Amino acid sequence: MDFLNIPLFDDDFFKLSIIFLMNMFFLTLIIRWLYYSSSGRKDYLFTYYMISIIVFFLCFTLKKFKLDIGLALGLFAIFGIIRYRTESIPIKEMTYLFVVIGVSIMNSFVNKKMSYFEIIFANSAIVFAIVIIEKVWHLKHEITKVIIYENIENIKPENYELLKSDLENRTGIAINKLIIGDIDFLKDSATITIFYNNQVIKKIK
Repeated sequence: MDFLNIPLFDDDFFKLSIIFLMNMFFLTLIIRWLYYSSSGRKDYLFTYYMISIIVFFLCFTLKKFKLDIGLALGLFAIFGIIRYRTESIPIKEMTYLFVVIGVSIMNSFVNKKMSYFEIIFANSAIVFAIVIIEKVWHLKHEITKVIIYENIENIKPENYELLKSDLENRTGIAINKLIIGDIDFLKDSATITIFYNNQVIKKIK
């Protein structure tokens, strides 16, 4: 049974769903439990998950089609606009850009070789993953900033709360945690990485 020359369902749907669940299981082990438990950084969780999921569905979709060289180069050019090293757009916004481009490309390839069940499952899984990461695991988008701190006396372990309080008063940011990096005793300064929620910055602005 089909609609507009596209099948409503085919056996590849079971293959897609089973492989996807297996992929998500190992992604969660690697990203959520191994990476996050060791680094404690939330700012890359969203990026790692969504790039992995989009690439999975794109590859599953594209392998069902024989692409000519022109179309393949066109796809390469589309994704070439995404530069994760740029400072003009935050990495989270760049990831959303990658998601919307990937979903659009994936949906545009739907034809009689791919059923409605498969494409609906793929789109639903992407949306569900965003909801879980943003609303359940990633309630507040934590970002980092490196600053130079000159009151070197406060970097002692026993002065941690004093250091945090001083930085919060100076920056106006509610700091979740901070990490002390390089220390320069000649200049009486230290490099400190602070972790804070992006939502706080929006309120301040």
